[in-house]
Amino acid sequence: MLGTFAPLVVYWVYSGIYLMLGSLENYRLHSKKDEDEKNLVSKKDVVKGVLLQQAVQAAVATILFAVTGNDSEAALAQPASLIVLVRQIIVAMLILDTWQYFMHRYMHVNKFLYRHIHSRHHRLVVPYAFGALYNHPLEGLLLDTVGGALSFLFSGMSPRASIFFFSFATIKTVDDHCGLWLPGNLFHIFFRNNSAYHDIHHQLYGNKYNYSQPFFVTWDRILGTYMPYSLEKRTGGGFEARPTKDCKDN
Repeated sequence: MLGTFAPLVVYWVYSGIYLMLGSLENYRLHSKKDEDEKNLVSKKDVVKGVLLQQAVQAAVATILFAVTGNDSEAALAQPASLIVLVRQIIVAMLILDTWQYFMHRYMHVNKFLYRHIHSRHHRLVVPYAFGALYNHPLEGLLLDTVGGALSFLFSGMSPRASIFFFSFATIKTVDDHCGLWLPGNLFHIFFRNNSAYHDIHHQLYGNKYNYSQPFFVTWDRILGTYMPYSLEKRTGGGFEARPTKDCKDN
């Protein structure tokens, strides 16, 4: 039950924290005015879309955990060592990153899928935290739910370990869409894939770059879709993630 519902609760709690911090103009990647004017979907519709995806996610997770067994059986066995748990989480991160990169990129390359499915997520030109999982239901199923199921199955982690992994992945996804660049944010320190990196992808000039999510930028670098950027002070306060001139011209 925790493996199913903890990430859902974490999503709204962590998003709520960023919602309260949204008035900090000096740390925003876009102004509040841009958030209100440039986005092509209302926040009410975003909430509805996210709740629908989470309902599907919870249903799939419930079925998955029922089929693969539960921790009451695993409790009789010797607990996995810390090294094994770390290995499982790293494997799960790599699997999720790989699945999401190629599915995400294909949804951009295939004009039909982009127009009818993935473009819904890009209605948020100025991303914000609780819009992180605002997707077409089919995209939510294929990209996030199936990707999460594959990472769980092939990493070999237990349902109990998955509570921490999926909660961490949820926090990371929300953070990447938060639209803020806060000092001391550990995700900005340890991950090149962060809120500024993903903000580039949400802009028109970055639409064919920075597909990687939610952890690393490895596949972007390997396959030539990495768009470097610099973080500049924005007139009026806050920051702006600006791509290098060469990439912007391309």
